[in-house]
Amino acid sequence: MSGKLLIRLRDREVVLEPGEFLIVPKGTAHQPVALEESCVLLFEPAGTLNTGDRRNALTRDVLPRA
Repeated sequence: MSGKLLIRLRDREVVLEPGEFLIVPKGTAHQPVALEESCVLLFEPAGTLNTGDRRNALTRDVLPRA
């Protein structure tokens, strides 16, 4: 939405400018990096953990829908 976001994949890096998007296939390792202050919109399945595929002290469980 604003700012620049770098998405690091195993085989390449993609820089996203405002208004651009990238679909990362399920199971693909990726690392988003804010190159500057950025405002982004993410779409993820409801059960996606905020810590990826690992549970640790930072993991927050998904709240049930009201």
